[in-house]
Amino acid sequence: MTQQLFSQTSLSHDLLDNLESLGYQHMTDIQAQTLPLILAGKDVIGQGKTGSGKTAAFSLGLLHNLNVKRFRVQALVVCPTRELADQVAIEIRKLARAIHNIKVLTLCGGAPMGPQIGSLEHGAHIVVGTPGRIEEHLRKGRLDLSEVNTFVLDEADRMLEMGFEDAIECIIELCPAKRQNLLFSATFPPKIEQLAKHVMTAPEKVTVEASHDHSNITQYFYEVDNNDVRLEAVQKLLLEFQPNSAVIFANTKAECQAVCGELQQFGFDSAALHGDLEQKDRDRTLVRFANKSLTILVATDVAARGIDVDHVEMVINYHIAHDPEVHVHRVGRTGRAGNTGTACSLMSYKESHKVNALEDYLDITIEPSDLPSDAVFNNPITRAPMVTLQIDGGKKAKLRPGDILGALTANNALKGSQIGKIKVTAMASFVAVERKVAVKALSVIGEGKMKGRNFRVRKINR
Repeated sequence: MTQQLFSQTSLSHDLLDNLESLGYQHMTDIQAQTLPLILAGKDVIGQGKTGSGKTAAFSLGLLHNLNVKRFRVQALVVCPTRELADQVAIEIRKLARAIHNIKVLTLCGGAPMGPQIGSLEHGAHIVVGTPGRIEEHLRKGRLDLSEVNTFVLDEADRMLEMGFEDAIECIIELCPAKRQNLLFSATFPPKIEQLAKHVMTAPEKVTVEASHDHSNITQYFYEVDNNDVRLEAVQKLLLEFQPNSAVIFANTKAECQAVCGELQQFGFDSAALHGDLEQKDRDRTLVRFANKSLTILVATDVAARGIDVDHVEMVINYHIAHDPEVHVHRVGRTGRAGNTGTACSLMSYKESHKVNALEDYLDITIEPSDLPSDAVFNNPITRAPMVTLQIDGGKKAKLRPGDILGALTANNALKGSQIGKIKVTAMASFVAVERKVAVKALSVIGEGKMKGRNFRVRKINR
């Protein structure tokens, strides 16, 4: 089938020129099927997996509807997590580069309220945020949605799983009755159908089938009798495959925390990611995983949405997922961007109904493999090659990545090759350095100066 071009749509010349400069010429399946409907002003339900290109589809739609000269909130995008909201906001800004003086504001829980209040006072064209924080600003009268023409629910299934129905109801009530509604969801359970009927007007539904062609991912299934054996199986698999980056999926928050704690006791560089964590702990964990100072992330499905990591080498399903589609999403975390990946799933006799459903969905016969022998316990544990340092100063202190890199490499203290990713946030900065030079890097930052002043610095372990 011939791929459709963005230039075949009714997008403005400015948006098309910018898309070309970004190297976006051909549309993905979900873009080709939804974007013409969105540009025609229709309400659209888009069902497609993560990474299918849906963000660009709805972002281009809301930019198409925008009157930049009218400095009011005209588009609202609601996301389940702060991480996803940040990614969506970045994508919108990138696609809007050709539009002058456009302001995109993120409103997410876990972030300080003060700066958000200040930003709202100055106004914005597009708001991207999480349901709870948007609702809070609405209730306090700080956010006005009376001129919203495009309302987007992104990953709606996860928002309902996380219990945001009431917050979404509140937001919808305060939007104009006449507006375009765009709902995107990886799965389409009955609750989403009910929400769509309530929110949307004669929506067009587009479904892009999830690709099961994981030809670059090797999948293994292992039988286990109980949770003690399950935990031992995870250790064996980590020692056998020696991944530099792995995500272990747990079905509950409690299980997520327990598995992570046990792995830490065994000496693995692991951290948990679930909905009960404070935002600062979530942020630090994601920074460490992305910059290679953490090898194993134990996560729930909801928390794992929005993880932006270049290459996850291995996925382990601690239990078979309740839904075959979720299994496909989990496995699809590895083997991305042309890389190969490994996916290991643990299953027990009690989970045979889930295994049968997975066989039907994937149209395969699942044959259990033998777990590695006890000899793997003699293998060394793969340690994270990097260590993350947190500096108590960020954008508010005028710090930039170049200042941190310059301080660490001044007088040949460290080589540039020994320094990894640098992330600067409003109040703090994070820099990854090779494990062997971590102590030296701490000394260089702690005893030196940046921007003419001293900054406190510490190593993040957990």
